[in-house]
Amino acid sequence: MTAAHARAAAALGTTVSGPPAWGHQGRTLGRRADHPLYGACWLRLQAAPDGKEGGRTWTGQEQAALLFPTVRKPTLHSIHDATADAHAYRAELTTFVDEPVLSPNGPVLHHELDLPDIWFKKIREDLGAVAATATDRVSVRQQWIDRAVPQFTRRSAPQITDWTCAHGDLHTANLTAGATILDWEGFGLAPRGWDAALLYSYALLTPATAARIREAFAGILDTHTGRTALLVVAADLLQAASRGDHPDLTAPLHRLVDEITSRFAFPSE
Repeated sequence: MTAAHARAAAALGTTVSGPPAWGHQGRTLGRRADHPLYGACWLRLQAAPDGKEGGRTWTGQEQAALLFPTVRKPTLHSIHDATADAHAYRAELTTFVDEPVLSPNGPVLHHELDLPDIWFKKIREDLGAVAATATDRVSVRQQWIDRAVPQFTRRSAPQITDWTCAHGDLHTANLTAGATILDWEGFGLAPRGWDAALLYSYALLTPATAARIREAFAGILDTHTGRTALLVVAADLLQAASRGDHPDLTAPLHRLVDEITSRFAFPSE
């Protein structure tokens, strides 16, 4: 990955600097890059076995650039595809966002945030624009919901009838203090309210911030549709915890499931 990133930097005419930023399980690699025309940029590389490239995450950033022109996100300047060592690589050169992310150590929020109302207003507006966009990309599937919700929450799987386009991976490691939304490779159809439910669930270890998020997105999270999204998100994160990701969320996620299913119509298995 390091060698492929260096080759992509040379092919795109950039000079890289600063520490490498590895994505989940080393699937991506990003670094600061300077370009003679675009200035400060970010060069992100993803890899797949040769012949296995393509699909939703491979084309996500490219398609997001076309579909969401008004949403506050990094501008995509260029793409470079290459193959080497039985792998395919895609490098994406975007603007460098000179704003700190809200959770630099990963998606689970571990410190309380003091975010102004205007921050939430911008995020709601951008998520509204995303939800209003037609797409045939799929981020969450009913077939997975049918399996995961009973297995990880011990509740019956809801049948989703309201699907909308979602960022798909909305958490404070993908959000900046300036309300820029990062990492669009996974966007697609999901239960309405998915993004707000995910943002809230990843913040459960910080009660004050979680309450602020719940309040800011009460228009969706305090409805049956939003509570359904919370249940499905809880199943998603509990599945991840069963594989060793963010086990500290397990207890608060079970409490969330108990809260929304004991007070409202979500039958147990």
